[in-house]
Amino acid sequence: MSTDILMPALSPTMEEGTLAKWHVKVGDSVRSGDVIAEIETDKATMEVEAVDEGVVEALLVAEGTEAVKVNAPIARLSGGEGAAPAPVATPATEPATAVATAPAPEPVGVSAPVRAEGARIFASPLARRVAGQKGLDLTAIAGSGPRGRIILRDVENATPATAAPAATAPRATAPAAEAPPRQVRSLEQLGIPPGSYDLKPLDGMRKTVARRLTESFRDVPHFPLNVDIELDALLEARIAVNAMLAAEGVKVSVNDLIIKAAAVALRRVPEANASFTPEGIAYHHHADVAVAVAIDGGLITPIIRAAETKGLAQIATEMKDLAERARSRKLKPQEFQGGTFSISNLGMFGIRSFASIINEPQGAILSVGAGEKRPVVRGDTLGIATVMSVTLTCDHRVVDGAIGARWLTAFKALLENPIAMIV
Repeated sequence: MSTDILMPALSPTMEEGTLAKWHVKVGDSVRSGDVIAEIETDKATMEVEAVDEGVVEALLVAEGTEAVKVNAPIARLSGGEGAAPAPVATPATEPATAVATAPAPEPVGVSAPVRAEGARIFASPLARRVAGQKGLDLTAIAGSGPRGRIILRDVENATPATAAPAATAPRATAPAAEAPPRQVRSLEQLGIPPGSYDLKPLDGMRKTVARRLTESFRDVPHFPLNVDIELDALLEARIAVNAMLAAEGVKVSVNDLIIKAAAVALRRVPEANASFTPEGIAYHHHADVAVAVAIDGGLITPIIRAAETKGLAQIATEMKDLAERARSRKLKPQEFQGGTFSISNLGMFGIRSFASIINEPQGAILSVGAGEKRPVVRGDTLGIATVMSVTLTCDHRVVDGAIGARWLTAFKALLENPIAMIV
């Protein structure tokens, strides 16, 4: 019996990828967990592990093939279970951390098989793993594999027997009317003559960024809020902190202080740490702060998880590691997917002020400009201070003007009096 190995979906937004390298050849024997290939996505290079054992019968996609669609067969094993599971995928040189599976069919109720109490349950490793993720009891699932072994399709087709059908049945909705596709005119139609430019094809990252940001800008009702922040006290505090951490080899940046201040402000104004969903507004338990990092071909947003609970040294160490691995495309999916709030800092490029596009499903994103000497008025006195302009772009469905203003007030107070971050 032959088993097709499918192109895995390595992230929620992945539609296709490049099969960069095979680690096996026709005739090789593989076991569950063996690395069989490397796949390049729009965000990272991932290793693909086999989820079943068998002999490589055919390699259906050649090395270097681009635009391989998710769930397309890429290889075939003989001696497998007969199902078509997606392989396990992990970042290259990193330990296995994630399972990517093909979309599950409509759930059905489970009929409990008759098993003697304490009898051994025969199930494939992948079936056990997916059952654990879905909260299913393997003793209540009938296996359709050889000698009644539980395989992936049995788990994908199962829901707990105690669940009422109505609880899992999708709500019937009227089909939404589709807008006509936007007609994109060529450069020639817009008056740019052929041969006057060089065309570089879009890679997976550029395609994904273009699609997601277009959807966000079009579909999310957003608005900006701006504030100027004096940084002199923060810069003095940074010098003192770095002197204390010098022996540990840790250096805190202004961006690390901004991450910490944003997280503490989200804790103090929890209404701003939220996401819009069709079912309601989700208020997040922690401030998972995503920070935009420029890489070749686009950008990526690695995440400092629960940043409100971490000290400056830990934030600085984690951010340095995440940024380095982001630039080499070695991040794990959970290190850049998700997040409850984003920061984009262009101050190092001399940009004074700008507004970012919201990174769904987050409710807001902070755009940070350069700190520069500016004239300031204090009472009737004119002085000079280091001032930074920031812009908070808000999803009006979640963060309205009053909530956004309260968050900016808290954030500004933390940066202008940095000791408040730790009390």
